[in-house]
Amino acid sequence: MSIISTILIVLVALEFFYIMYLETFATTSDATSRVFNMTKEELKRGSVRTLFKNQGIYNGIIGVGLLYSVFLATASLEISRLLLVYIILVALYGSLTSDKKIILTQGGLAILALVSTFF
Repeated sequence: MSIISTILIVLVALEFFYIMYLETFATTSDATSRVFNMTKEELKRGSVRTLFKNQGIYNGIIGVGLLYSVFLATASLEISRLLLVYIILVALYGSLTSDKKIILTQGGLAILALVSTFF
């Protein structure tokens, strides 16, 4: 795998660790409110906090998987591509069901990383 692909995949992993941070540890912060376009009152609801924390763990595991795929896996390229395709599909679904810009904000870097793995 090229150094460019490695850098882009690590950046995608960092993006997902940031999402995990927002959802799991900074659930009611101004940044979380801004990023997810939700009021702080909505974010303070117990059910929303529980759902966000659960989603945050999943996003953190995606980040771990990406780092594993780049630095430890023997099938590095295949695992990286699988996770990147998953991220892109989830971003596409989010752009169709929630906010059109999700395909770029959540999926844009993953798209670049995936494309880079073919060169």
